[in-house]
Amino acid sequence: MTRHANVSRAGAWDDAACLALIDTLWALRQSLLDQQARLAPRLRAVDPAHQASAINLVHYLALRRIDLRQLQDGLARMGVSSLGRAETHVLANVDKVLGVLHRIAGQRWTALSPDEPTGFHRGPALLARNADALFGPPPAQRGVRIMVTLPSAAATDEGLVASLVDTGMDIARINCAHDGADDWVAMADNVRRAAVHAGRPVQVLMDLAGPKLRTGPLHSAPAVIKFKPKRDALGRVTMPVCLGLRAAGSSASIAGAGVCLGVDARWLQTLGVGDRIDLIDARAAKRRLKVIDRQDAGVLVECDRTAYLTADTVLHLHRHDQDDAGTPLSDLPSTTDELQLQRGDRLRLVSHGLGHNALPAAKGRRAQPATIACTLPQALAHVRKGERIWFDDGRIGGVVQRASAARVDIEITDARDGGEHLAADKGINFPDTRLALPALTARDLDDLEVVAHHADIVGMSFAQAGTDVQALRQRLVDLGAAHLGLVLKIETRRGFEHLPEMLLAAMAGPVAGVMIARGDLAVECGYERMAEVQEEILWACEAAHMPVVWATQVLETLAKTGLPSRAEITDAAMGGRAECVMLNKGPHILDAMRTLNNILQRMQAHQAKKRPLLRALKSWDLGAEPAAPIPARRHHRAAAPDSEALSPAQ
Repeated sequence: MTRHANVSRAGAWDDAACLALIDTLWALRQSLLDQQARLAPRLRAVDPAHQASAINLVHYLALRRIDLRQLQDGLARMGVSSLGRAETHVLANVDKVLGVLHRIAGQRWTALSPDEPTGFHRGPALLARNADALFGPPPAQRGVRIMVTLPSAAATDEGLVASLVDTGMDIARINCAHDGADDWVAMADNVRRAAVHAGRPVQVLMDLAGPKLRTGPLHSAPAVIKFKPKRDALGRVTMPVCLGLRAAGSSASIAGAGVCLGVDARWLQTLGVGDRIDLIDARAAKRRLKVIDRQDAGVLVECDRTAYLTADTVLHLHRHDQDDAGTPLSDLPSTTDELQLQRGDRLRLVSHGLGHNALPAAKGRRAQPATIACTLPQALAHVRKGERIWFDDGRIGGVVQRASAARVDIEITDARDGGEHLAADKGINFPDTRLALPALTARDLDDLEVVAHHADIVGMSFAQAGTDVQALRQRLVDLGAAHLGLVLKIETRRGFEHLPEMLLAAMAGPVAGVMIARGDLAVECGYERMAEVQEEILWACEAAHMPVVWATQVLETLAKTGLPSRAEITDAAMGGRAECVMLNKGPHILDAMRTLNNILQRMQAHQAKKRPLLRALKSWDLGAEPAAPIPARRHHRAAAPDSEALSPAQ
């Protein structure tokens, strides 16, 4: 085909610029096809139903390896598509722009191969088809599904589950890191019953626990009860604090008591209303309690002073007519220690044992740094000096100073002014460390025997490579559950870097999606990069026609407290560019669902993926006449197929 054969000069402008852009686009197009040829063996492993999507993904990745900004500027000056919204139909978009430029330059144009993997209509249609296959169809009033993490109570409270379904839950997420197999089955059964009653499908996603990279247990701290009365602005007591005293070992409740403590049963029988009880608290402060009520289970006492009580505290009945030996306290709620860490402190991460705070040097013993164990000790063998480690969702960070398979010494570099507390069972992130750990643990393999028979979708935590996806697919095949959908949780830096190979591996099966686990991902990639990382995941998945779950802290303040923050409203609106938005559990989850439903319905009239939609605005009126509707365009010939369309891309 002659690329620049003259047809007509009528209507052409800036020919030199047009021809230069055409040459650049031809070279760009060839680079897409070259990459497709190089990856042909991997593309052949993809399920035939996803071949077109896999090829489009390869084209998109090849496109994004090039800095296109200068080309985009030139295309925009010509008034044609600048390839900025080509995700679902990369080659079709390039071909359409080529066709338009040929017409602008007065050059002959013949439509290219009719076998383009996806066109302007087929690309988005494939994404919609895959989303429906994985998550079920969206409700009529909004195009984005709502996923809700079920609380433990969902195993026994059918009414709670019914309320979630009635309020708009489209997918129920069961976190297999918590509760047990019987609870998961009960939750799934309750969801199925509620869906039947509501007359619409609700999918069940069971999220595998994955490797547990968390802080280990700490030494128990001394049991201490602190209480204080309420005071007004002048420090005057407005409400004394009330405690319950009951027989040691009893679990009976005492009406009006904020906390109940155990005492000697015979001593308790001697108490009556109006009696006064003396004690010396843990600070050696003298305090007096007054008995204000006697009940079957014990007595209710009040105090108008602040006090700290421990197991060493002894209560004495204050009576002038008799001596009282007193009674020690028992049944104080147990507490665990927390490490106190400040910038510049040293923290030792070990493979096993109980953690403790820093210990000063003593006779025959050197000073010891604050120490805590890692629940996945084999991870320590991969850590190297100079790498970063983060704890508790990024609240505490440090740099490795010394590393071995048994222990890692860390200098704390990131913590709030005044220090931070690190408790047991908090997350650990190794963003710089190549953790050669399988995404499927022995526990996950066992759990899959239950999940395979009760879930519609399997969530894979800690997905980091294509081999992880292949291992999960093979396990499902072995269990006769190859039909189940997959959701790959992208929560590590390595998982993000290997996203394309995982998408191709997922396309070897029937249907899959991606969850952007933004909490861990922000810690792993850095908060500064999180905004662009989540965008890049959305773009790559759109190119693969793979549905996305927008997750982590969506309307979290609203779900927990009943009032949203301003920032999370905007964040929830951003979630409308995904195919599903996930809410976490909380006491106000129904309010959060209603708010999210409202936001998603409003935003779908303004935004579709990266493309703004210009519906008529009703907020502003400067007294203009009502706008007349734009008349429909009259077509004088049949519409061309996707690959032959010549109008600028939308």
